[in-house]
Amino acid sequence: MRSMNDDEKYMREALNEAKAALRDDEIPIGAVVVSNGRIIGRGHNLTETLHDVTAHAEMQAITAAAEYLGGKYLDQCTLYVTVEPCVMCAGAIGWSQLGRLVYGASDEKRGFMRYAPQALHPKTEVVKGVLEDEAAEMMKAFFKSKR
Repeated sequence: MRSMNDDEKYMREALNEAKAALRDDEIPIGAVVVSNGRIIGRGHNLTETLHDVTAHAEMQAITAAAEYLGGKYLDQCTLYVTVEPCVMCAGAIGWSQLGRLVYGASDEKRGFMRYAPQALHPKTEVVKGVLEDEAAEMMKAFFKSKR
């Protein structure tokens, strides 16, 4: 049985990943994949570093988790990500058959809920708003510093 404390605990790990992105002057989004109470994949945005538009935090974490498990399906896993996934990441989450998605801040402009709410696997449980204020504030501060 999961508790909100577990969700907050792992979201804090995702926020630590977002801070790593920030240190690299990347958009501060972080993600971790958890299986049986253990982090098996982590990632943060690397689009600038790798010159790769697909190098989002979720993609990095999903790839690491699949590698760890030796298989592409993450139906027994939870992905924690600081910001609502984009359509591309939602597609990857759907293809991986992720068991559970937990995200912090919503993304009104680019989030999958606006453009592709059916992209996830039908059995994927979605929890939103975990440590939302912290994730949103990090994003706002980053973009304010760019203007």
